[in-house]
Amino acid sequence: MLFLCTLSVGAQDYFPKNDGVKTTNTNYTAFTNARIQVTPNQVIENGTLLIQNGKVVATGTSVSIPQNTVVIDLKGKYIYPSFIDMYSEFGVEKPKRPMGGGRSAQYDATREGFYWNDHVMPEKNAMDAFSFDSKKAKELIDAGFGVVNTHISDGILRGTGVLVALNTQADNNYRILNQQSSQFLSFSKSVTSTQSYPTSLMGAMALLRQMYHDAKWYEAGNSNTKDLSLEALNKNKQLPQIFDAGDKFNGLRAAKIGNEFGINYIIKGSGNEYQAIQDIAATKATYIIPLDFPDAYDVTDPYQANKVSLGDMRHWNQAPANASVLAQNGVNFALTTANLRKASDFNANLLKAISYGLNKTKALEALTTIPAQLLGKSNEIGTLKNGALANFLITSGDVFENSTTLYENWVQGNKHIVNDMNVKDIRGEYTLRIAGNQYSLSIKGSAGKPVAELMKDSTKIASKFSYSNDWVQLFYTPEGDGKTEFVRLTAPVTDTDNLNGTGTLTNGNSVQWSAVKTAPFNERKKSEKTTEIVSTIPVTFPNKAFGFSEKPQQQTLLFKNATVWTNEAEGIMKNTDVLIRNGKIAQIGQNLNVSGATVIDATGKHLTNGIIDEHSHIATAAVNESGHNSSAEVTIEDVVNPDDINIYRNLSGGVTTIQILHGSANPIGGRSAIIKLKWGENADGLIISNTPKFIKFALGENVKQSNWSGGRFPQSRMGVEQVFVDYFQRGKEYGETWKKYKALSSKEKARTPMPRYDLELETLWEILNEDRFISCHSYVQSEINMLMKVAEKFDFKVNTFTHILEGYKVADKMATHGVGGSTFADWWAYKYEVIDAIPHNAAIMHDAGVTVAINSDDAEMSRRLNQEAAKTVKYGGVSEEEAWKFVTLNPAKLLHLDDRLGSIKPGKDADLVLWSDHPLSIYAIAEKTLIEGVVYYDYTTMQQMQKSNDKERNMLINSMIEAKNKGMKTQAPKIKEQELLHCDSL
Repeated sequence: MLFLCTLSVGAQDYFPKNDGVKTTNTNYTAFTNARIQVTPNQVIENGTLLIQNGKVVATGTSVSIPQNTVVIDLKGKYIYPSFIDMYSEFGVEKPKRPMGGGRSAQYDATREGFYWNDHVMPEKNAMDAFSFDSKKAKELIDAGFGVVNTHISDGILRGTGVLVALNTQADNNYRILNQQSSQFLSFSKSVTSTQSYPTSLMGAMALLRQMYHDAKWYEAGNSNTKDLSLEALNKNKQLPQIFDAGDKFNGLRAAKIGNEFGINYIIKGSGNEYQAIQDIAATKATYIIPLDFPDAYDVTDPYQANKVSLGDMRHWNQAPANASVLAQNGVNFALTTANLRKASDFNANLLKAISYGLNKTKALEALTTIPAQLLGKSNEIGTLKNGALANFLITSGDVFENSTTLYENWVQGNKHIVNDMNVKDIRGEYTLRIAGNQYSLSIKGSAGKPVAELMKDSTKIASKFSYSNDWVQLFYTPEGDGKTEFVRLTAPVTDTDNLNGTGTLTNGNSVQWSAVKTAPFNERKKSEKTTEIVSTIPVTFPNKAFGFSEKPQQQTLLFKNATVWTNEAEGIMKNTDVLIRNGKIAQIGQNLNVSGATVIDATGKHLTNGIIDEHSHIATAAVNESGHNSSAEVTIEDVVNPDDINIYRNLSGGVTTIQILHGSANPIGGRSAIIKLKWGENADGLIISNTPKFIKFALGENVKQSNWSGGRFPQSRMGVEQVFVDYFQRGKEYGETWKKYKALSSKEKARTPMPRYDLELETLWEILNEDRFISCHSYVQSEINMLMKVAEKFDFKVNTFTHILEGYKVADKMATHGVGGSTFADWWAYKYEVIDAIPHNAAIMHDAGVTVAINSDDAEMSRRLNQEAAKTVKYGGVSEEEAWKFVTLNPAKLLHLDDRLGSIKPGKDADLVLWSDHPLSIYAIAEKTLIEGVVYYDYTTMQQMQKSNDKERNMLINSMIEAKNKGMKTQAPKIKEQELLHCDSL
């Protein structure tokens, strides 16, 4: 009857019916006496839900029930709206990489009439690739879901998704709710194309920016050609924009792009958002959060335990609280099954998230009303209001309790049975009597799938129990007979307190048996164990070893009786006091006394300004965008990684400021990021505001691809020169075109096509106007000469030659040109083009009048730059003061920051280091490293933090061993090596 009373949805109503008389079903179905959760915040006790034709007709306590209604009494049961998963790949096969691996990368798009980059595919529609998967649908239905928003998980711009009701009794004509429900994006390239660009995260971000600029320009009618991708992008811009970020920092990066172009991305996260919660909350972005929690590591072997970092151990402990932390900080989010190995894991993880503090109402909102609202379908799905689709769950109790059974999931008015709600509950304690023997029978588990244990006195009897279709079967081996024969018992279930049936003994004789319930099943509800929220380890800044429990604050500090290396005309001052106030150097002198200042006794110690590394690759998530021979459109500022432990290690070596340079994969690289090493701050907090703008260029073996397979132009050193000339000419023409356009009157602009805004050429135009400075990777004198001549041809100067191990050969020409040299102290002969390098290089350039700096280009060497500077005293006889300037004042000059950094002078930033010994000594320890008056590194505090880290680590190891002993799943420990990036890292 229930089947007849539901809507027949095999075909649209205007389709011809050739297999019988066509009839229309107008019956209703009423679910009475239920606790109805109409919305997460509206509950009807002892109510009625009335549905017809797959929709909700009415809900309430006094619903008028029509005569042609099937009434289902749900006394004691609950009704909830079915869940919605708005980030899914359901029914859409993931594209596969084409056969024939090992092919060389391509540099141009393969599709005619579409965008210039194959990884941008807004014209793709998931509907075209969709095929309903009944097996997967059942898994989702069993987990409580009624609707999914699915898409093609491939590419940077992935096209539109399709919104699907999980109605296994219908066809796509009925269950497709929206053929173009949303637009999906990511930072990941398509697997179907071998087009190499972009090869990096920063390249993907630059591509997205250029795409949005191009779409606006195209929409205004400025293009002479057709672009089907841009037309689709502009058509889809009103749809919900769902961005698969996959990481806490990538979520912030996506929000950054969205803010630039006025787009409110819905960001699909990864589960570690709690680690950057303040920054994420500040974006006001909505998130889609997976409930994919890491398993404990199997750390029973001490050697294996050493493979797991403290940060990964913490994440195991903290990850289940992610959703709770988001909710507590006002972040709007939906929940998804994405990232889970199987949909059946979702409910267990959801209950775990609730035990870690996620409010039940927030959880229900995240599964119903929030995704419905984000998808623009609040009137159709997510609630049980009148007119909504009849998508609902019938449960035995609170849907967010472990003891609750999900009975049915109705989708578009069609019933899907998960657990039979009419099953007789036979659980309890029984006394079983058969053939003069008495046993104890304990039936536990769930009502629909009970399990049993048979005991004789205190001995467990091997047995097998099953229960289905109101019949029980029990097989067991009698104790002590030494045989393998079984006693076989069966009985119909007519009374939940008594079981009576027939059986067959081991000798084949039939026998009557009975089991009388002596005690009811005592179901210990999960809620009894979760009234207290599970506690987690507090998050630190950053959330790893040596992270601060609270971010350090600016102080007023007075250093007394130090040997002060001023880098100014005063030189090295003995027994001198330095006052720090409001992040600046306030006063230098002797016998200073300041009320309210924290006094630091620096007697016998040396106070210097912080070391500045002109060429570094730490604290970044990417170093090269190698997909083109010019990547001037990318910026390292997009990929700054504030969690890099090398920040803290550099602080321990007295480094306070670095320039993070793009690598040397191409002649024209990407733009730089100049940061201060403010350990515990976010990426934006590291980047120095209002700095001069820099870009990385490169010469030599790397850019002509001597050391890896390429095929991209250039393949020779003379080709490198041609790249520079061609691009500067293009940049010049680009800039002049824009100058002419901007000079037009309003009327003239109205009838003149606007030039295309080009991020790459815009950057080159900045160089030509000396609004951006070049730091060029260089080795061989011929190429150093070449680039200076190219620059002079276009009337600008190269700012810095970095590496420049043959600088001593052309030092006089460098001085004439006005370019600085940032070099290694004593690296040579590690590849052919540095075979002529000498350790006297820095001294010779310095003597010729070149501004010289010593750089690292290496995460390990960067924290010993004081010792690298000392080598120039040995090799070339540079004075100690001048040698110290090679890692302080001189790199500040090369970065055009010497008005703020590089020396100890009133008014400059209080970026200081207190050394235990002469700063050029191998015995010198950086006791305190300050940035703008904040102590970011303290040697004594570091030792205390090490002890605290060890103690916490041991506690987490014990917790994971305990979890394993309780039967929880574990994973094998893994060493997660952090790649130390260099110029040639790809």
